[in-house]
Amino acid sequence: MSDGAEAAGHHGGLKERALEEGRRFLIMFLYLWAMFALAALHERIILRQLDASLPSQGFAFVNALVLAKVMLVAENLKFGSRPKSGPLLRPILQESFAFALLFIAVHYLEHILLGWLHGESWRASVPEIGGGGIAGLICGAIAMTVALIPFFAFRDVNRALGGNRLVELLWGRRAG
Repeated sequence: MSDGAEAAGHHGGLKERALEEGRRFLIMFLYLWAMFALAALHERIILRQLDASLPSQGFAFVNALVLAKVMLVAENLKFGSRPKSGPLLRPILQESFAFALLFIAVHYLEHILLGWLHGESWRASVPEIGGGGIAGLICGAIAMTVALIPFFAFRDVNRALGGNRLVELLWGRRAG
């Protein structure tokens, strides 16, 4: 094979990989954005009843962008990778829990860094998840884990079926 053909093949591989990474990022972003937008809407409804300040949907969009990138990088680094054998339920739950903890850690880090940039102490910058305290943190971790289960279940079942069979069954044409 000539150098030009090798370069063209290598270039095509990079382009295909970039498109696949972009597709994965978009799917992660859309799932997270829907999840955060619904949570913000729920919070807005509750706060309206209390006549409190209302959160914006921009927060959901930005968080989804940031955490989709974190998720993509973490998956590429094999974070929360699952064993290849055994029932699918275990790795689905493990990945959901691992990524919930990662998202919470990133949320803490983000608030602490922003606080530091604004001259606040790290203690004053720590966000209150789920109303604060260890109980709020546990509830937040459980809620995030449960919210991530459908994402990982869909992805892992699709992989287990091979190809894109689940996607084809749900979105494509079925015979008969």
